[in-house]
Amino acid sequence: MTAVDRPAESDIVATEIGENGSTPHGETVTDPAHGTAPAAASGAETLAAQPVAAATATRSGSAVESAEAALAQPAKIAPAADGERPGGWTRAAARIEQRIGAATLAFLLLAGVFGAVWSVVTPPFWGHDEITQFGRAYQVAHGGFTPEKIHDDRGPAWGGQVPVTINALSGYAFDDYNSKRDEPEPMIENPHDYDVLGALPVSKQTSQVWFTNTAAYSPVPYLPAAVGIRLAEVLDLDVGGMVLATRWAGLLAYLLIVGFAIRALRGHRVQWLALTVAVLPIAVFQAGTVTADTVTNALALAVSALIVKSLFLGQRLSRPETVVALAATILLPICKPTYVLLAMLTVLIPAQRLGFGNAERPAVWQRVLPWAAAAIGGISFAAWMKIAAPTGDGMSLMRGKDQWGSVRPGDQLKEILSDPGHFLSVFGDSIARRDERWFTQFFGELGFSYIDVPALTICASLLAFAVSIGIADRMVGDRLRTWLVLLTMLASVAMIYVTLYMSFTPVGYFMIDGVQGRYFVPLALLTLAVFLRWMPLRLTGTDGRIPTRIPAIVVTLSTTVALTAAVIKYSTLVWG
Repeated sequence: MTAVDRPAESDIVATEIGENGSTPHGETVTDPAHGTAPAAASGAETLAAQPVAAATATRSGSAVESAEAALAQPAKIAPAADGERPGGWTRAAARIEQRIGAATLAFLLLAGVFGAVWSVVTPPFWGHDEITQFGRAYQVAHGGFTPEKIHDDRGPAWGGQVPVTINALSGYAFDDYNSKRDEPEPMIENPHDYDVLGALPVSKQTSQVWFTNTAAYSPVPYLPAAVGIRLAEVLDLDVGGMVLATRWAGLLAYLLIVGFAIRALRGHRVQWLALTVAVLPIAVFQAGTVTADTVTNALALAVSALIVKSLFLGQRLSRPETVVALAATILLPICKPTYVLLAMLTVLIPAQRLGFGNAERPAVWQRVLPWAAAAIGGISFAAWMKIAAPTGDGMSLMRGKDQWGSVRPGDQLKEILSDPGHFLSVFGDSIARRDERWFTQFFGELGFSYIDVPALTICASLLAFAVSIGIADRMVGDRLRTWLVLLTMLASVAMIYVTLYMSFTPVGYFMIDGVQGRYFVPLALLTLAVFLRWMPLRLTGTDGRIPTRIPAIVVTLSTTVALTAAVIKYSTLVWG
């Protein structure tokens, strides 16, 4: 394959539909607006199928505007000659692409299978903060929506009640993963103990547990886990069954939300980039354990995919897609405050590309709709931040005893405002000391075993990124909106550092503590879309076309290898 420069401005409209939906000569083309049709026998036939768009591109002084117009209302591709009609396998693939999307199918298989594997292979409560995540989910399942302050001799604390037998298993897991054993001994001390504790019935008697760090989260990201807990109670499952049901409920939510998002990109090659982000080992691992990040990641990927479709591909959203985009705008800010700006980007979607009302002459209410959703999301965000603010005083209890009481958000904020130069210096030192750690964690530091994914996983994931980026559609968003998306992504990154500086880093500490590479996963898809908007190079075959079938296979196999290698390493080190 070779890299090819961006076509001349007058060629963009004439070739864009072929690039976005076509496959090499003789295969089936998916037209997102009109279904599927066999590919044209030549580029000249494709050009002839869009005379109005081509003429517009030639006359217009702005190639971007004409390209957006053509993408917003793509024309049907001319049918192939009788002797060139696709065979049975190609027709079947075309039907899958039209109805589900090849990348969607790959996602459901990969995330479904490996998410289920992680849910079983990961010992109970060995996920990221899974003890406190489960405690908050159990609280939400029983009507505890706001943080509940509890007594703790160490200082301010928030938490709630969980069944005694659940607490027994989580306490054992806590001691187990904090016991450092020398290699080559497995990290698990005695697998049989987990079986015994997991087989206990879920007791009616409860005990108080600490979960200040997750008490700060709204109930929204815990709703699937709460449903899993209630279902486990109805089915009278034992302790291990309840943990597994809670994990599977979160995994199902991830499959449904992200599957819908990737399906929205069917017919466009950028669907493979969305797949690559969605099945990063760290994302699938979290989907298979109990954490608020499961729903947060899913909503972030959903809003990102729909913004890519409407803003960078120039396509009109369907009604269900519009509803999901607006719902994510409202819900994402109260799932995790650091992604509030990402959710607000839906206001950049042109009114004519929303799935409601007149597409040619949008009414006032169509233009107001995304702004209204953003306002509701912003107000909800502000309200919850006020409710959860006191929990920041108890975050230092997550640190060593010598640092209790050292995390003071008010003092940190005062320091940022009074001496921003010092904060920037600390920020620079943090990057210098930890950037390679965050890079590895972006692919996977697997729960509280602190096992990094193997080099093979990182290399395979990078190959999937290289191929999916190389074949992606040409993005057509206008310059102003593209710059606004980029600035929002940079501001969201800054919010990650500022939030952890205020909520987890001790006053006077030499670096920003608590930053992890997985926090950048929700920002990946839109950031790469901006990169693609400005990068003219794409991978092509020897015939000058951008291939689809082989790259799709490469991406699927690469992500499969990445996930398989991560599971094998984790299982080997944890269980032996």
